[in-house]
Amino acid sequence: MGKKKRPPIPHFGRSLHETHCHLDYMEPDDLEYALKMAAEVGIDRILTISVSPDNLTKVQELAVAYDQVYCTQGIHPHEAKDFNKNVESRIRQALKEQQSLSVARKIRAVGEIGLDYFYDHSDPSVQRQVFEKQLAIAIDFKLPVVIHARDADQDCMDILKAMAGDLTTKGVIHSFTAGRALAEVGLDLGFSLGFNGIITFNKSDNVREVLAATPIERILLETDSPYLTPVPYRGVTNEPKYLPFVAQKVAEIKQVETSELIDVCNANAEFIFWDDL
Repeated sequence: MGKKKRPPIPHFGRSLHETHCHLDYMEPDDLEYALKMAAEVGIDRILTISVSPDNLTKVQELAVAYDQVYCTQGIHPHEAKDFNKNVESRIRQALKEQQSLSVARKIRAVGEIGLDYFYDHSDPSVQRQVFEKQLAIAIDFKLPVVIHARDADQDCMDILKAMAGDLTTKGVIHSFTAGRALAEVGLDLGFSLGFNGIITFNKSDNVREVLAATPIERILLETDSPYLTPVPYRGVTNEPKYLPFVAQKVAEIKQVETSELIDVCNANAEFIFWDDL
């Protein structure tokens, strides 16, 4: 028997903003093709995310090289053990330098930062310290944050309750898979929640329940590519071009037209990441 034919990627006749992916994980030829295919389905802005000292510069270079690409600066909780004064200085210097330029700012947030106790890549106490230090960077530069939270709900809530009030623009808890309590605290504090291909997975009823309870004005669309490819393309490497499937599923769960959902989510993303464009 031949392979099951997958449906075409839908195009809804409007632009989409991809708020979380990792373009630097792609080979150059694959990246060029991925950006071309993303444009063909309407994706006009892409936020590529920094996670480690090794890719702070890489994501900046991609953002400078492509008009539609923007980036963040930050250290993922897995890599918190590698955060030090030199890394903090690099992040602060990059943000300081772009403030002095007369061109459009390409670094739009501090992230991916947060807590992850599911894996044991960095000690939890170190993760908390690094999370707080990077929240302080965002506060100093008046930038939003991109937060990763996994199996660390209470500590994440405690830190956000203590520091979020000083953030000019809050940001997003991305790839949301945490409990309802963190969702409610995050929303109460002014954060948005990011949803991706996980909402299409069979065993993700808990995520769909949180999504159903999240106001549409506080939802961001993302792929987290090259991971978490949505159904019906699960099993292949994820790319920004699959974002329309995420939008389609979010609209279904929220019981609104996909076009309306996209327009609202675009406005949400623009408010957080592209308020001055």
